[in-house]
Amino acid sequence: MMHTFASMFKNKEIRNRIFFTLALLLIYRIGSAIPVPGVDSAQLSASIADNSILSMMNLLGGGAFERMSVLALGVTPYITASIIIQLLSMDVIPSLTEMTKSGEKGRLELDRITRYLAVVLAFVQSFSMVYGFDKQYGILSNSTTAGYLYTATILTAGTQFLVWLGDQISVKGIGNGISIIIFAGIVAGIPASFAEVYSIEVSGAAAGAEFSGILSFVLYCILYFVIIVGVVIMELAVRKIPIQYSGNSGARGNDITYLPFKINSASVIPVIFAASIMTAPQIVLSFVNADAYSKVSNFLSLQKPIGLAIYAVLTFLFTFFYTDLQVDPDKVAENLGKSGAYIPGIRPGSETRTYLHKVLNRITVLGAAALTVIAVVPYLLPMFTSLPTSVSLGGTGIIIVVGVAMETVAQLKGQLTQKQYHGFLK
Repeated sequence: MMHTFASMFKNKEIRNRIFFTLALLLIYRIGSAIPVPGVDSAQLSASIADNSILSMMNLLGGGAFERMSVLALGVTPYITASIIIQLLSMDVIPSLTEMTKSGEKGRLELDRITRYLAVVLAFVQSFSMVYGFDKQYGILSNSTTAGYLYTATILTAGTQFLVWLGDQISVKGIGNGISIIIFAGIVAGIPASFAEVYSIEVSGAAAGAEFSGILSFVLYCILYFVIIVGVVIMELAVRKIPIQYSGNSGARGNDITYLPFKINSASVIPVIFAASIMTAPQIVLSFVNADAYSKVSNFLSLQKPIGLAIYAVLTFLFTFFYTDLQVDPDKVAENLGKSGAYIPGIRPGSETRTYLHKVLNRITVLGAAALTVIAVVPYLLPMFTSLPTSVSLGGTGIIIVVGVAMETVAQLKGQLTQKQYHGFLK
């Protein structure tokens, strides 16, 4: 591993990409500390602490939400817009479905539509959120329509700026830009999370209870370690399907290679999707009806069994949904046929497609169940132990952090290998 990182920094282009990414992340963190004028962040912070879904949004934004910074919304509206467009493109709106089949041109058109929708969602979300918070907690110094529009416009611009930063990271930096921004926001809050738990369990323990406080803190650290190990196992676990080439395919007929299907092809995206979907009704109700908003927020709280069950079901279902977007067994079967490859014991064509669908569905059940358990356990522990509720947010954050880190490292290794082959051929 150390040799790999050393090789990365020796490569000038990859080194420049890493420094470019770090520079943009620094800009992101500076922006997260700039508050929107006229907002009482102390009142907002108190309201977020009582709402698990808002706490999740604050987590994904690296604490910018509770400070109501210009980047408070983070990239959540863009993620929500992506979910909506992907759902509508699954044979719901024919024109969008056609774009998904039009190659690179269609992908760019879908991305443009997603960005326009993200602007609309960001403005609606920010306006309704500011209106709802101001009516309940009085967070604005200028509680007029002009004040709401002013604040909503700043928050919307902040979201679009973050999406632009993410694009720059994807093109000129390392990894997926949007994922890297979420990653940076969560990592920025991890030291404070450990410090908070230590302060509550050890420093704040009553006389004679120091030992039990230390045990609770150790349990917290063990939980982090278990989650990291679990995510790493899910990311690395694959189902290898043997592939053999026919004699006229350019490879020796007896050569057998393997087609790897990841146990969890969706990675940590379902966790983010589930959190985004659960915030949607609360955002709408905060604008329409304050009492209904309070009831729904309490109902969907991840510290309550019903809300946690809904979160688990959404995570499980979104794992299947995103896996279907990432892996197309029909396309894989078609490519195998074109390259003269086949699965031993399975006839090419429809039988191969049926077999790949069956294998993918079976392993996705395992991957979805594992991801759901890892996502839910951190929320269960505070219900049955003395650990603070910050454990749950920390657990969810570490799932995202580890998943994004592994994907980024894998991409860097791929780029490094490509450069080495390119240099060899030259």
